Amino acid sequence: MIRIGRLGEPGQETPVVEQDGRVYDLSSVTADIDGGFLASDGIARVRAALAEGLPEIADWREKRLGSPIARPMAVLCIGQNYAAHAAESGNPPPKVPILFFKHPNTVVGPNDDIVYPKRATQLDWEVELGVVISRRTADLASAEDAADHIAGYVVSHDVSERVWQKEESGGQWSKGKIGATFNPLGPWLVPADEVDGQNLRIWSRVNGETRQDSTTADMVFSIAELVHHLSQYCVLEPGDLINTGTPEGVAMSGRFAYLQPGDCIELGIEGLGEQKNTIAPAR
Repeated sequence: MIRIGRLGEPGQETPVVEQDGRVYDLSSVTADIDGGFLASDGIARVRAALAEGLPEIADWREKRLGSPIARPMAVLCIGQNYAAHAAESGNPPPKVPILFFKHPNTVVGPNDDIVYPKRATQLDWEVELGVVISRRTADLASAEDAADHIAGYVVSHDVSERVWQKEESGGQWSKGKIGATFNPLGPWLVPADEVDGQNLRIWSRVNGETRQDSTTADMVFSIAELVHHLSQYCVLEPGDLINTGTPEGVAMSGRFAYLQPGDCIELGIEGLGEQKNTIAPAR
């Protein structure tokens, strides 16, 4: 398995590839892991470069992990795509995918702090499987065509402020989803042919206590169905991120307290890696 990522301080990340616990510098292959890289057979070029030999980064664990994709043009999110989460939200499973958007600048590294906004009162966690698009995608004929348009999968954290989402939204959820740092991403982009994205364990913990523990097999709408569906309404671009929904076990259920400054959230997806975020006071 190979896993692609970015190391370094914000705005100065170096593209890298991880294989068997060792990390290699991809600077000779690409300047960054972005839409242009993905659209130009970037993953195949990484595999070829690995076979030929790349410089190893021995001290990579001492460096910051950035988001594994840079500058997504769009972050498209699917609501209530696990039946049990829809139920804990007080709703039946949706009949069609529910779409909302996050601002691309919500995307930060997998272990970066999540900033608790000054007006926030109900900050919530949502671990999600993120799907990264590999090439321009529009008007797909069927869900079976979606596989050729998926670069890979990432761990994505759809942070939410529930008052903003439900009471101040005017009926649309995005206000509760677009705060700064509200989408930690990574640590790795795993090529779609390396894992079965529709059969991965997905979990979260808050201050060491389990909150979510499910599998991507429980999605209401599959990954392929989502990509096909979205392509009927918009043009997906290389590097775009689709957050595919979260399992049950969030604070909005009423079973758990909302997040507060100082809380620690750990979350992960089988084969894709783990995140660890601390809630930091507003700057």
